[in-house]
Amino acid sequence: MRILQIVPSISLVYGGPSQMVRSLSKALADRGVDLTVVTTDSNGDSGQPPLDVPLDRPVPQDGYQVRYFRCSPFRRYKFSPKLLGWLWQNAGEFDLAHIHALFSPLSTATATVARTRQLPYILRPLGTLDPADLRKKKRLKQVYVKLLEGANIAGAAALHFTSEREAEISERFGAETRDLVIPLGVESPEPVADVGDYLNQLQVKGDETEPLILFLSRVEPKKGLELLIPALEKIWDGGGRFRFVLAGANPQDPDYDRQIRERIARSPLAGQTTLTGFVTGKAKTALLQVADLFVLPSYYENFGIAVAEAMVAGTAVAISNGVHIWPQVEQAGGGWVSNCEIDEIATMIQTALGDRDELRRRGALARDYALEHYSWGAIAEQMIGAYEDILRYRQRQ
Repeated sequence: MRILQIVPSISLVYGGPSQMVRSLSKALADRGVDLTVVTTDSNGDSGQPPLDVPLDRPVPQDGYQVRYFRCSPFRRYKFSPKLLGWLWQNAGEFDLAHIHALFSPLSTATATVARTRQLPYILRPLGTLDPADLRKKKRLKQVYVKLLEGANIAGAAALHFTSEREAEISERFGAETRDLVIPLGVESPEPVADVGDYLNQLQVKGDETEPLILFLSRVEPKKGLELLIPALEKIWDGGGRFRFVLAGANPQDPDYDRQIRERIARSPLAGQTTLTGFVTGKAKTALLQVADLFVLPSYYENFGIAVAEAMVAGTAVAISNGVHIWPQVEQAGGGWVSNCEIDEIATMIQTALGDRDELRRRGALARDYALEHYSWGAIAEQMIGAYEDILRYRQRQ
């Protein structure tokens, strides 16, 4: 089985979607799938240089191959005419394409090429069919669907959703679709022995005896920081004491990133808040390991990979019901869930911080659930089964 994964970029500056394609591809390759990732060399949308990678040739990585193409002419939209030309010539060499993203010029064009060349394809929307997301640039998206994306959705072999809630609320624009609900996976990190060294490097502020609240995600409007910061201020003004680490950045929207930093600088939380920027590797593991509570009050998340990463690290989570794995968090007993309201978020966090033993208990339950349900091995097996079902169905047509 020869599988093609198509994604606008796998640079880690783009966060979870890029990391997901890398991890899924490795897990599939480990199970014998002949897999190629095609993507661009895009590495950020605000003047960053492109990825320093060979172009238009196979690059071995973790048991699979990556083929990068120059991102041009508009780097912000991660488009590549050469990638499209390569796909047109080579579509017949693959059994199935798995395309990650909608309403992106590259994913739209590659789906159109795949359909024209009769290469079956799966579309993963990444939350773009959520009504909350569709309200952004609503009129433009309506035209885009009518002219381009509607036919791609209708022609897909399946839509890949990562939670039952995402599948339930997503718009199909009148198309009858086959839906796959397969979650994302996470790796269980190796414990970091010298946690204190990493906290010192990150210059984490505050009294070490106080609980540490961690926000570790992209800094963008949908993440609910304008709810979280006032909620934390409310707790602080009421006498609650804690440390707060905001670990994240947004190279695609540096203005918003700067607004959040300025907002915190003016806040009574400033002396207890550490802004680390984007963190990876052992520094990220150390933060998850030492955190007492992970918070993510997003307005909408089709899955919430950062929540699953916190859970597998054994950290209790406090999230909004806009994060679509909130039913699984409740089922696991791995944290707390609230509506997207400042007062409710404040009450949720204050309740969580009020009992350190309960925090540890829920963190352990979160880890047990994540290890069972979000391992990449189990998810790769589900994905292989889905690929095989699609191909068998097409053979009967």
